[in-house]
Amino acid sequence: MSKIALFGAAGAIGQSIATALRARGQAYRVVGRSEASLRKAFGLDPLAEVVTWNPDSPASVIAAASGVETLIYMVGVNYWQFELHPELMRKTLAGALVAGVKNIVLIGTVYPYGRAKANPVREDHPREPHTFKGRMRKAQEDLLLQAHADGRINATVLRLPDFYGPGVEASLLHRAVLAAVNGGVADMVGPLDRPHEFVYVPDVGPVVARLVDTPAAFGKIWHLAGAGATTQQELIAEMQRVTGTKLKLRVAGKTMLRLIGLFNPFMRELAEMNYLMTEPLLMDDSALRELIGPIRKTPYTEGIRETLAFASGKAAHTPAVA
Repeated sequence: MSKIALFGAAGAIGQSIATALRARGQAYRVVGRSEASLRKAFGLDPLAEVVTWNPDSPASVIAAASGVETLIYMVGVNYWQFELHPELMRKTLAGALVAGVKNIVLIGTVYPYGRAKANPVREDHPREPHTFKGRMRKAQEDLLLQAHADGRINATVLRLPDFYGPGVEASLLHRAVLAAVNGGVADMVGPLDRPHEFVYVPDVGPVVARLVDTPAAFGKIWHLAGAGATTQQELIAEMQRVTGTKLKLRVAGKTMLRLIGLFNPFMRELAEMNYLMTEPLLMDDSALRELIGPIRKTPYTEGIRETLAFASGKAAHTPAVA
């Protein structure tokens, strides 16, 4: 029986965690709505137990969580449906409690903080979201942390910044990567010259695997920062250096995002979070390093090179935006 379950496993972070568990020879369960997606990602791994679920069915949630000791929660929603985050957490938590799950790890985001009052941001920064998405993410966290405070389950939150890496499409840098290997124009969200940080997705899994084995981690929020402050501009320059070509960029700021958002719900929602592009929020993860020890962080130069190499292998199948 798998003692660790990855809910929302088919995404980039889930696959990174699965890779780390696989390296340990540890069996795990992958849970998602689409069996086809799960089979595609994990079907060749004998350590992976594939389970589909319907979060709207209490019996389905209980079945997916049965026999699990630690549940790692990464369930995603459409970017224009963030009101579903607390609802899905409530349903998952209820089923997990009935199933006897002992621990839940939520892979979280910086959205609940709102605007940074100081940089770098530590875990004790006030959670004062001024955006709808931030409030929904905070409500999600509150449900879980209250369950811990009530003694019903052990819970922790690991916050990540924006991320990138090989095959990661849900990244601010994805379109630049495609343009770097395929040509065409890269649609970017600007401004590009403000300090920002990115975590390299393959670095996340080993951290989560160590965190779940650390009893002192539960009951608190932790940060996993990126490989230092950078800018999108600097990372684009690195892509150009590696490929020897100059990228063509089309950069949308908040006003342009709002205009495009009249026709595109995803772009409309990006406008609300554009403050993270104009007002830096950089995380301090010294507490996490003190808890679990040194953390491997792939330098941006290496991460960009690996990401481009992966994209080059798929260049013929993934056209850039023209």
